[in-house]
Amino acid sequence: MSEPILLGLSGSLRKDATNRKLLHEAARLFEAGTFIDADLNLPLYDGDLEAHEGIPPAVQTLSDQIAQAHAVIISTPEYNKGPSGVLKNALDWVSRTKTKPWVDKPVAVMSAAAGRAGGERAQMVLRGFMVPFQPRILQGPEFHLADSSNEFDEAGRLRSDRYENMLRSLMQKLRAEAGL
Repeated sequence: MSEPILLGLSGSLRKDATNRKLLHEAARLFEAGTFIDADLNLPLYDGDLEAHEGIPPAVQTLSDQIAQAHAVIISTPEYNKGPSGVLKNALDWVSRTKTKPWVDKPVAVMSAAAGRAGGERAQMVLRGFMVPFQPRILQGPEFHLADSSNEFDEAGRLRSDRYENMLRSLMQKLRAEAGL
């Protein structure tokens, strides 16, 4: 088997977003041969754009990355009790590609947010968004990083052993689900 490819989708576009940091920590603990930090800076879904120009190249790239990955990790912030529009837009666009890259794909969902629940509601809504795509979403351990701006050190590592151990457990389960 080739070295494992892990794809990460951050629901935040900011370079130093805590959800992006969380993805990088998860990738470190997953021990992927290759980690791809997906680019979700896509045009807003527009049926007219699709009808006149087809699937944008960046969307097709994302769809292909999902298909080629051995496993996918998704980290979402919580905006008004739900996932970010950026993440929903990416899911909507990928659903329009000819392939069905999510079907049976092992997926771990996590969240990092400023609030004390750590994005728990956003994660629950995201899981509902994923149902039509039929991935194999891990049911646990659930990972919600509360007060996320204070949970990483200067190197981008989780400060708390408790959070690191929970994330390690989630990544071990994802590896097992992916048959690695």
